[in-house]
Amino acid sequence: MALKGNLADFSTTQILNLIHLARKTGTLRLFEPVLTGEMITDGAGNKRPRIVAGKERASIAFRDGKLILAAMGDQDGHLANVLHKAGKLNTEQARIIRERGAKYSDKALALMLINANYVTQADVVRSIKQHTVDIVYDVMTWDREPFIFEENLTPPPDRITVPIDLKNVIIEGTRRAQEIKPLEEELPNLDMALKFPEAPGEKFRGIHLGVDEWRVVSYINPKNSIRQIAKACNMTDTEIRRIVYGLLQAGLVQLVRPPGMQAPAPQGPTVVARRPTPIAPPTTVKRSVVERLIARIKES
Repeated sequence: MALKGNLADFSTTQILNLIHLARKTGTLRLFEPVLTGEMITDGAGNKRPRIVAGKERASIAFRDGKLILAAMGDQDGHLANVLHKAGKLNTEQARIIRERGAKYSDKALALMLINANYVTQADVVRSIKQHTVDIVYDVMTWDREPFIFEENLTPPPDRITVPIDLKNVIIEGTRRAQEIKPLEEELPNLDMALKFPEAPGEKFRGIHLGVDEWRVVSYINPKNSIRQIAKACNMTDTEIRRIVYGLLQAGLVQLVRPPGMQAPAPQGPTVVARRPTPIAPPTTVKRSVVERLIARIKES
């Protein structure tokens, strides 16, 4: 029997605890919240906007109460991307493997990469585990998405699954959810874009950025929303918020509205939650991140 509801009534933490304690097997699917413009009355007698399910945002699979796999709707969960994000493949290796390994399953591709000495079995397991828990940590910050838990629905057999103790995930995810609240208040709308400020060369002089920060910086363009940059960099909402917040605090970037996004309308009823038409961000990096940054700085 499927369990359906909304995270406004039944939090992700409560769902995970139920799955853990009942040793459930199945898949939790979460959807974008779409406002209908109607009002409903909850069990406590309070009125609130009626929300229905939009497109799928994430899916999380479990076996016997353990977390085994997770996927984010707007992320490419290809094994090459997961290994690239974990630092086990460079950008060019990941690109070639994605192109040449498109017809292979994750298990077959992992075996070929291990046999070719690109990665070890431990690399694959650790990378998938980290990718999975990062998605769950991100989902644990959501608070109004419709969801459905479909019992006994499991990933296809060709997917690589890694059993993870849910108890530890719940504890760490709860701690991280508390930490991310200030970031959500500072950056509530990931459909905003970023641009470099005046004289960006001066601001970047002497700044030491990590690999993830450089990757984000390489995609900064008023045409690319923060959400699109996150997708291009295979990052969760939480990860992109942390990086963008740091760049904003350092004065390295500024928030702007991307083309097509209208200014906030006066307060009133919202018929449906819509996002601006996406402008596809770059899918590959043909030059080094530093070279691209220098080129953009010269053009500004």
